Amino acid sequence: MTEAQVFYDDIGVGEQMRPLTVTVDKTQLFFFSAATYNGHRIHYDKQWAQSEGYDDVLVHGPLQAALLARAIGEWIGGRGRLVSFSVQNRATALPGESLTFGGVVTGKRLTDDGAGLVDLDIAGQRGDTILMPGTATVQLPRRTGPT
Repeated sequence: MTEAQVFYDDIGVGEQMRPLTVTVDKTQLFFFSAATYNGHRIHYDKQWAQSEGYDDVLVHGPLQAALLARAIGEWIGGRGRLVSFSVQNRATALPGESLTFGGVVTGKRLTDDGAGLVDLDIAGQRGDTILMPGTATVQLPRRTGPT
């Protein structure tokens, strides 16, 4: 997805990131397990997941984190940079559920060398349920000064 570049100068505290909404399917879970060498059957074997008390297989926490990072990357554009990223996995997600990843600007500051940093409260959610809260800092290009 190609979007217009977001600039530090145009962002305000309280502004929402453009959210990313994804519905993960079981095939994606299987391939993510293989790609990350995660052999835990809870992510691809429904009967096993049910034996552990879940209705279905579970969406990996690291996959949710990757989708949250993707949402940030799409929002900051090609000239933005992810500086820090921290999340906690607090609730389960099942395949077929609509998951939304996004955040809100909580602060902005300039570094000594003039770089524009933006702090975010971020989250992955299912409806009103927060699955994965966290924080991130991004560097955005400035319209004037250092880029």
